[in-house]
Amino acid sequence: MSKKLALIHTSATLVPIFQELVEEYLKDKDIQIFNIVDDSLIKNTIERNKLTPDTARRVVNYVGSAEEAGADYIMVTCSSIGAAVESSEILTSVPVLRVDRPMADKAVAEGKKIGVVATLPTTLEPTSDLVQRRALAVGKEIELTSKLCEGAFEALMNGNAQEHDKKVAAALIELTDTVDVIVLAQASMARVVEQLDDIDRKIPILASPPVAMEYLARIL
Repeated sequence: MSKKLALIHTSATLVPIFQELVEEYLKDKDIQIFNIVDDSLIKNTIERNKLTPDTARRVVNYVGSAEEAGADYIMVTCSSIGAAVESSEILTSVPVLRVDRPMADKAVAEGKKIGVVATLPTTLEPTSDLVQRRALAVGKEIELTSKLCEGAFEALMNGNAQEHDKKVAAALIELTDTVDVIVLAQASMARVVEQLDDIDRKIPILASPPVAMEYLARIL
């Protein structure tokens, strides 16, 4: 009997991205996928510059709805609402995963000096916190460098993807010489890595979606 994987998104643009990853990493698995999308979750978080209790409660409710819909495993694909995802775990009888946890674990395993890059403070803080806690869980001391790409998110929202990519690339290149591994706090930055010269990609640069799918392929 096939299993059901629920993906909870804060943007409809993530649905096709994760569908491609499902086809790449889970094609040999007998798994049905369904999506829940509500972009007001991330819009409210950005507007208020933090994850507020009412938004967190709605995230928990969506996780509950996914379980009621028959999900055997649930993954929430937005890093900014990660704290709410963790809160939902104890209220849900099926496994719940925040998308950036496998990435954080991989970063901790691969290096001591870890860089975290984001274009939003609402994503930078929870991702940095997650990396620190995952290191603590395995008893490893790390040196964390968090870098916010000021103005990059605004440029992307205004249709200036080139300016966004330029700012993110500059941050990545700056960190390359000072850390062992870089974590991208937002999946939207992953395409910038492909634009970098080989010399600027001499250390691992991790994006959460493919790492999370690799993780799911191993455990499902």
